[in-house]
Parts: sequence; C-alpha cells; structure tokens
Amino acid sequence: MLSDKTIEIVKSTVPLLAQAGTVVTEHFYKRLFSHNPELQDIFNMANQQSGRQQFALFNALAAYAQNIDNLDVLKESLARINHKHASMHILPEHYPIVGGHLIGTLKELLPEQFTPEVEYAWREAYALLADICITEEAALYAHSKNNIGGWSGTRQFVITNKQVESELVTSFTLTPVDGKAVITHKPGQYLGIKVKPTDAQYSEIRQYSISQKSNGENYRISVKKELLPAAGIVSNYLHTLDEGSVVELYPPAGDFFLRANNKPAVLISAGVGQTPMLAMLQTLLSDASNQAVTYLHACENTEQHSFNKFLSTQAAAHSRLTHYTWLNQGGSDANFNGLMDINKVAQQLPLNDGDFYICGPVGFMAAIKKQLLALSVADESIHYEMFGPHQDL
Repeated sequence: MLSDKTIEIVKSTVPLLAQAGTVVTEHFYKRLFSHNPELQDIFNMANQQSGRQQFALFNALAAYAQNIDNLDVLKESLARINHKHASMHILPEHYPIVGGHLIGTLKELLPEQFTPEVEYAWREAYALLADICITEEAALYAHSKNNIGGWSGTRQFVITNKQVESELVTSFTLTPVDGKAVITHKPGQYLGIKVKPTDAQYSEIRQYSISQKSNGENYRISVKKELLPAAGIVSNYLHTLDEGSVVELYPPAGDFFLRANNKPAVLISAGVGQTPMLAMLQTLLSDASNQAVTYLHACENTEQHSFNKFLSTQAAAHSRLTHYTWLNQGGSDANFNGLMDINKVAQQLPLNDGDFYICGPVGFMAAIKKQLLALSVADESIHYEMFGPHQDL
C-alpha cells in the first residue's frame, strides 16, 4: 500500500506530465533503446516510428498518476496491458529496466520539479504497479503452461494451409511442429507471433486475432497485406511464406472475447477487423443454445470482401444468424452501399439486451460506438478490440 503522502505527491505531478506531453515518452523510448537495444526484439518498432506507442504510454502513465488512489478504475486497462505483455513474454526482470529508464527520463526532463522527494514517491508508485502487473502476468503464464495443450515462451508451428480469402487477406493455418495438442482460446483472443522478416535488423513480435473457434489441434490467423511499403513489415512478410514454413508462437492472450452468457450477440467489423468476429461466430453457431446472432460487416469493395461465401453458407444453415454487408464502393454482394449506418438495421438489433462487439479501424469503431450510444445501447454492452496500442473511442 502507498502512503497518503506518496499518493499526494504522485497526483501532484499530473499537471507536469500533461504539460510535457508525449515528449516524456519519446525521451523514455530513446533512452530505453539506447541503453538496452536488445529490447527492440520485443517492442513493435513500427509503432515507435508512427508515434502510436508513445501516445499510448503517455496516456497510461497519466491515467495511473491521476487514479493512483483508486486503481479499480484502471482494472480493465491493466488487464489489457497484462494480456499484451503475455503475448510478448514480458518477464519480471524487464520491469526494473523499464522503471529505471522511466525515473531517469523524469529526472532528465524535469530536473527542478523532480526533487528527491518526488523521485522517491514515483519509485514507490512504480514498484506497486510492477508488482500488480507481475502477479497478474504470472497467472496468465501459469494458465498457458499448465492447461492441456499449453506451453511457455515460444513454440514452433508450421503453416499447414494457406488460403486466399480476398484481394488483401490470406488465412494461415498453424499446426504445432511437435504434433501435440494446442491450448483452448477464448473466441476473440489473439496470438503473439515472432518472426525475423527478410532484411530486418531485429526480431518482430505482432499480435493476430485467431479467426476460428478452438479445436485443440491448430490455430488460424487471417492477415491483411498492407499496400504501403513502409507499413505491415510482419504482415507482408507472412504473405511471402509458403506452406511448410515454420514460425514461433506465444500462447493465446487478449481481454477481448465473447462473453459467456445467452444474450443476443451483435458482431460488427470493418476490413480485417472481421478476424476475431469469425471465431466468435463459429463458436456461437456451434453452441446448442438458441442465442440470436447478427453479423454486420463493412469493407471497401467486392474484391476485398473476405469470407463472403462462408457467411452466406452459415446464414443459410442457421436461422438464428442474420448478416448485413456494407460495401463502400458498392457491389452485387452488398446489402448497403457506402459507410456502415446502424440505423438502417436498428429495428433488427437487440438494442436493449444484446452484447455488441466491434473491431476495425479506430475511426470506424468510434463512429459505430457513437451510433450505438445514440440508439440507447448501454456503454457497458459495447466491447471493442484495438489492433496496435490501445486508444479510447
């Protein structure tokens, strides 16, 4: 437990953090990678270049300082961070390294304000946060290691099937090289995949949603090819791999998953955000319940419309599944043209008693959440997954 004095001091630094902004986290990462370059094998360096990681870290840092006297407010945020850490195999020995660079950054950027008293308070505060994260992540690691099909660290998987789903998306079935079982995942969770792309200086770890229900034998991820040369270093590398290629996987993780209840489910996606929804959909339709499912998807055009035939087949086979598609450029396989407008199907949705799951580009998710709230859907019934560093919608 932190003393009242420590809490008071840490909270008093919130205006300083706000004034410094992402300069703090930019300096932190430069310091971190300068002194510990080996950590570039863990961190997503593309997010460093885009500034997304610095922005996310600053928001997390400010939120922790602001709510240090009521950490229950941060419960969901910390769970999200813990799962992401588990997908990269962050270990207890990493925390002192990060903490040392954080304190060093604050001392260097705020030499007058960051007095010995303030430094002591922040060291105490960081130690508490580290203890919380280490404890929660240890539980995740224990679950992944001790359950049937589980493992610790990386495990080798071979690409046993490569299936083109659309102009940009290809699915990869990943089967363990050792031929043994794989641990069950919750529908909506992701895998951490570790590769070293051609000509890359460092190993890269990325997270990809599992796009099929659990079967105990293998996983499937569905990956979008990025058209911009500077984007998607790992995604585009995966597209170059053939069946028989071997990759390393960390166990499934993620706090975005299908709730275990019998409430009607509405799965809303855009583009490759469809991937976690496919695992949810397959799981729901394999359930013996009569749970109603609505599947809403948006993409640019017919050529980019992944899993269209699969969805049509499932809708024909299951009367409790309803699905609608929006194509921005229009097409014969679209129910609606243009951007997704929930109002067009609002009368068919369980606005008062359903769970709504959203995944896609940030702008899309923000727009959909705004539409749902305007239709009086409860905020706690709206769940979303963010590819990359987290942002609030």
